[in-house]
Amino acid sequence: MDDLHGRLREAAEAHRPDRERMLARIERGTERPADRRAGRHRERTRLLGWPKVVLAAVAAAGAMAAGGLAVAAIAQRPDPKPVPTATATATATASPSVSAAPSPSAAVVPPSPGPSPSPTRSPSARPSASASPTHRPAARPAGSHTEDGPLWADGSVDPHSTDAWAQSNITLKTRSPLTALTLELHVARTSGVKDTGHWQTLPAADFTVTVRVEDGVLVYRWTLRAGRTVPAGEHVFAGQYDHATGGRDAKDDWYRADTDGAAGTASVWGDFARTD
Repeated sequence: MDDLHGRLREAAEAHRPDRERMLARIERGTERPADRRAGRHRERTRLLGWPKVVLAAVAAAGAMAAGGLAVAAIAQRPDPKPVPTATATATATASPSVSAAPSPSAAVVPPSPGPSPSPTRSPSARPSASASPTHRPAARPAGSHTEDGPLWADGSVDPHSTDAWAQSNITLKTRSPLTALTLELHVARTSGVKDTGHWQTLPAADFTVTVRVEDGVLVYRWTLRAGRTVPAGEHVFAGQYDHATGGRDAKDDWYRADTDGAAGTASVWGDFARTD
């Protein structure tokens, strides 16, 4: 018996009470039923609130994604094409096309070429076949009239002429400038006479030159162009032609010059004599 009491005493002395657990039991024992229900309600509310929070977050994320897609669609949408106004349409309709092709019946008339000046020396020149004479050769004046006022002239067959070819020279001298000049060389068409060229010491661009057969006579005609002037001095005009072999008599050839200038009008004429 004493032995049992001793063991109990030792066990009691060795026991260490858990104070915190004891206080917790006492607190649970003294807690009112209403407080226990409020605690359980708060725990249930906390547990039930989490799904709502999650759903609300998911809904907000979905709304933000939909808004982003709408903004992207608006940004990528092409600008609408402008609608033409009534004024622009009327103007486009009223204005004719610049590139419209001309009517097939429209005729294009090429410009008429001006007279081409003869070269200073042109042995191969030929009279124009298409040109019709607008000037008839004057009848040969009687005798010779080689000087008139400031004007003087002389006709001669060039010494370099050959047995089958000849050149007739007209030397014209003037003491004052001429504003108008028409000079003609008339070569009788004896056997084999055919034009081979002409030239003058004055600029070719100052003259219109024609060579034609008129009334059976080979006529060389120099006409001073409008606005040009023949200066004072000595000038030579020459006509060249073939003829029958054996020489040629120039007794029926003649020349005439009609001029105008500061000293008034003047005319000279004469025939040819061969000079050796």
